[in-house]
Amino acid sequence: MADLLPIAQLGNPVLRHQAQPIAQVDASEIQQLIDSLIATLLKSQGVGIAAPQVSQSCRLLVVASHPNDRYPHAPHIEPMAMLNPRIIEQSSEVVKDWEGCLSIPGIRGFVPRYQSILVEYTDRTGKLQQQELQGFVARIFQHEYDHLEGKVFLDRVESTQEIVTDQEYRQRILPHLLAS
Repeated sequence: MADLLPIAQLGNPVLRHQAQPIAQVDASEIQQLIDSLIATLLKSQGVGIAAPQVSQSCRLLVVASHPNDRYPHAPHIEPMAMLNPRIIEQSSEVVKDWEGCLSIPGIRGFVPRYQSILVEYTDRTGKLQQQELQGFVARIFQHEYDHLEGKVFLDRVESTQEIVTDQEYRQRILPHLLAS
């Protein structure tokens, strides 16, 4: 059974340090961390999580998109662990959209991200993978990748006018998104 892990909150120094590469993907502690990250993510209703968010400074993130009350238009993607990921290419098109973060509860920001990215990573079985990600899934990856680089989404917001509380987001912004 995978352990649920406490989520580091903004202000915790682990969120501001560059995570270290994973040398042995098949190490039992890495495989257990993957299972625990997935369990923690599913319990928290998030769509992505990175190891630094559970106070582990290693280059591991999980993307697991699914529609929920925070992201009603999210596509359904089974949890996908990505070890030592990197962005190989990105589109010239940048799109702004609303993001939240398990490490920054109660706050949303209007964040610019590349619309499409080509990524490379090692999967949990040790195989090198390349994948093109677009739209919301590309956004999730970039958000979680930022955690590996010691950044949070607030670092990407272009104006403090584009930061709102989750309550304001649900009352003023989400209804407009659902109507479109």
